[in-house]
Amino acid sequence: MNARTDRTWPLPNQPWVMRMTWSELLFAHWPIEPDAVASLLPGGVTLDTREGKAWVGVVPFLMSNIAPRWCPPIPALSRFLELNVRTYVTVDGKPGVWFFSLDAASRVAVRVARATFNLPYMDAAMSIDRDDDGTIDYRSRRTHRGEPSADYEAKYAAAGDFFEAQPGSLEHWLTARYCLYSANRRGRIFRGEIDHPPWTLAPATYKERTNTMGSPLGFDFTGEPHLLFAKPVDVKAWLTSRCETQVT
Repeated sequence: MNARTDRTWPLPNQPWVMRMTWSELLFAHWPIEPDAVASLLPGGVTLDTREGKAWVGVVPFLMSNIAPRWCPPIPALSRFLELNVRTYVTVDGKPGVWFFSLDAASRVAVRVARATFNLPYMDAAMSIDRDDDGTIDYRSRRTHRGEPSADYEAKYAAAGDFFEAQPGSLEHWLTARYCLYSANRRGRIFRGEIDHPPWTLAPATYKERTNTMGSPLGFDFTGEPHLLFAKPVDVKAWLTSRCETQVT
């Protein structure tokens, strides 16, 4: 039996194939009218809502220590910045994450992920700095040819005591998602399983200078977001597998 309370289903029976570390991570979420989000999802993918609202997140972080199982990290490929725009969905009754975009500062990673995992990775010019007080200064400008422009600049930091989100809370609902979904060109839906220890979270301070990440999607991110800063977490990932759901 799976004794962990943060996961809602057991680990896959197959061995994991990739490891990585996520750090310098901020969850910034905005409530959005469900129809505006659901209209962008493919058939077979059901929008997951909370108290009548869809939630769309902008998540900046640093990926590091990326490597296949049993292999050491490759210096040129094992560390890069990433910035996600995501929402929450279910497929065949299993909750997970749907990515609208994944901007990354690695041309190789972008092309591998687009070809292998059917994920909308995009090239971006990105940088990160840490102020003397620990505040993170994160900047991203999308440069991917043929994709709409999107920029992000913000400063953020932990502000308050760290905690583990309790099942049933909004914080748990937004963050304890142990799979992602994607669709290929034929509209077939795939699931990618992940695992990591429970998030260690804190409230966050946040000063946004530019955020047009939602503009290509028609999302308005002008209101105050729900903010969570996360401590680094080590992640394991499995190969994607096709879902049983029938595309309509």
